Amino acid sequence: MHFLISKSGSIKHKMVYCKTFTIIFLSLTIISACSRFKRNEKLFEAVVIMAENSSTEGVEGPAVDRKGTLYWVNYEHQGTIGMLKSGGKPGIFTELPSGSTGNGIRFDKQGNMLVADYTGHNILKINMTTKEISILAHEPLMSQPNDIAMDSKDRVYASDPDWKQGKGKIWRVDPSGSVTLLDSLGTANGIEVSPDDNTLYVNAAGKVYAYNLMEDGSVNGKRIIIVFQDGGMDGMRCDVNGNLYIARYGQGSVVKISPEGKILKEIRLTGKCPTNIAFGGRDGCRVYVTIQDRGNLETFKTDSPGKEWKMQKK
Repeated sequence: MHFLISKSGSIKHKMVYCKTFTIIFLSLTIISACSRFKRNEKLFEAVVIMAENSSTEGVEGPAVDRKGTLYWVNYEHQGTIGMLKSGGKPGIFTELPSGSTGNGIRFDKQGNMLVADYTGHNILKINMTTKEISILAHEPLMSQPNDIAMDSKDRVYASDPDWKQGKGKIWRVDPSGSVTLLDSLGTANGIEVSPDDNTLYVNAAGKVYAYNLMEDGSVNGKRIIIVFQDGGMDGMRCDVNGNLYIARYGQGSVVKISPEGKILKEIRLTGKCPTNIAFGGRDGCRVYVTIQDRGNLETFKTDSPGKEWKMQKK
């Protein structure tokens, strides 16, 4: 997220039909992991899927549940969570409590939605059946919980940028709601956990950092795996192979990099300011991107399923 938040919480800145192709050769059926795609749709070609300005400049936090429904924050107006079912039309899933505004969204292993409430300094938990909203954690020392990631033990890792001071922190929130400060660095933004739970990735001020993630949720071994000199970064996700997909805010693209920091692919978008991404679709190979400058979402197909899609299938 690229917001500067005033004391009042106002925004100052930043802001299938699918067909399976089966090849039978010598009685052997081979189906690739990402074989379902729309007719004539090419890999890594982004298309717009929502009307421009259907969401506010705070459009962020895409996430897909076990049923394949897409969610994101600030649809139509601030403080909402939008939803889009496969083959349906976008609408409002729920309104957050007064004074709360969402950013990152993830789902825990029980299917609850977790939302980074940056104006309320909370991590919210939403029961997807009853829509009951509770506070998992409240931390007044946070400048703002921004993007969030999760490990296989349902621990939440939250980035916490202080845009005015050019500083940032990383926090861990345990399932009990206890909050632990893990590290301080530049304006921490996108955050993700590797598929094997061994690495925590965080981007800040043009750099992507990797930490060794320990069994107890602590981190060490901080290192830089790649530096971008041209423009910023925002949210990011891993695929099942551990590759990172990073929203290049201001550059109008999503970049795919290896765990070692090698650039593998750059996907061009219509919008110039992507804020976050999520994997979804029947095969987990569809990527959704929230676009700040156009107030909408784009999508493209990729060649490997997302980490969270695989975890939801277990």
